[in-house]
Amino acid sequence: MNTLDENLAVVLLSGGLDSMVCAALAREAGRDVLALTIDYNQRHRIELESAARIAAHVGALRHVVLPLDLSAFGGSALTADIAVPKSGVGDDIPVTYVPARNTVFLSLCLAWAEAAGAREIYIGVNSMDYSGYPDCRPEFIAAFADLAALATKAGDGGERFAIQTPLQHMTKADIAAEAVRLGLDPAMSWSCYDPTPDLKHCGLCDSCRLRRAGFAAAGLDDPTRYAAAAD
Repeated sequence: MNTLDENLAVVLLSGGLDSMVCAALAREAGRDVLALTIDYNQRHRIELESAARIAAHVGALRHVVLPLDLSAFGGSALTADIAVPKSGVGDDIPVTYVPARNTVFLSLCLAWAEAAGAREIYIGVNSMDYSGYPDCRPEFIAAFADLAALATKAGDGGERFAIQTPLQHMTKADIAAEAVRLGLDPAMSWSCYDPTPDLKHCGLCDSCRLRRAGFAAAGLDDPTRYAAAAD
């Protein structure tokens, strides 16, 4: 295990707008970034290319793309032959929820953080997600931080892992505006759950709708190439 480095942070980098802004905020806070991207055989694997671009742009010390084939379990429109909903954002937990995804992913971030000597983990959960995805709620993040203290050698030694969620209470409009403030090109990121064959955002899945609405609410130009216009 490496020596404790208070300037080092592991950032969960999916390649989406939220994780891009999260990574840039970690850098703005003076952190040296270890970027972790999970290749879970997701339907929208094009986001892996976005993650690589973002990691390079923010100057990550290292970018690990870790293979973890969650399609072996299925249970989600992102990992199984289940249609991605296109009818609009609802109030129930959507079928695009991947069972225990953030629990699994944060555990992997925790493993790398402990091995590398980092004590901060950044994840881009936000208020537009935790109404639908239970593993984006503040209560989950707080519980995971407590788990990290119990489940690690570092925690047993009295050290704490901070789970940083700088977007937790931001809307998509806030996040879009933050991307501009940070000098990021939103086109580097990928949000769509169901890319078209010619690699456009579908324009109708929940993630596309939230992304488009965020830029509109912020009064910003949206550089995203959507296959379908807003309905």
